[in-house]
Amino acid sequence: MHKIGLGYDIHRLEAGRRLVLGGADIPSGAGLLGHSDGDALVHAVIDALLGALGESDIGTHFPDTDPHTAGARSLGLLETVMGLVRSRGGEIVNVDAVIVAEEPKMGPHITAMKAALAPVLGVPETALGIKAKTNEGLGPVGEKRAIACYAVAFLKLPD
Repeated sequence: MHKIGLGYDIHRLEAGRRLVLGGADIPSGAGLLGHSDGDALVHAVIDALLGALGESDIGTHFPDTDPHTAGARSLGLLETVMGLVRSRGGEIVNVDAVIVAEEPKMGPHITAMKAALAPVLGVPETALGIKAKTNEGLGPVGEKRAIACYAVAFLKLPD
């Protein structure tokens, strides 16, 4: 059988923090505020995978009250979720994602994001679609106060 999951995440930008998206370091004067490294793209992918498995969201699996996940690499959290996918006999067909940010420009970093995500997800980079859009100056994303990410995961699971 095949299952689809949808994920979404948004994090506030904070000056002086490291910006990590899709497991890639992105040069910027501000990074995403979060309990972990704030990687909103990986968090959206995690929620998409969990959704396809019929599980609850990232906050249930990795609560922001857990001191063990404070400052955690989001790719490490994704590795844990991939263990759950594999334990259920699942394999990823593809993941498609959209980053919504005014700045910095994401296009030059998409190759690095795919290179970081593909081995953790166990798929070739060609199974990953990552696009970047702006919010046309609207809302907190458009006002350069946040970055939002959407992801869809398509899984093949045993019947």
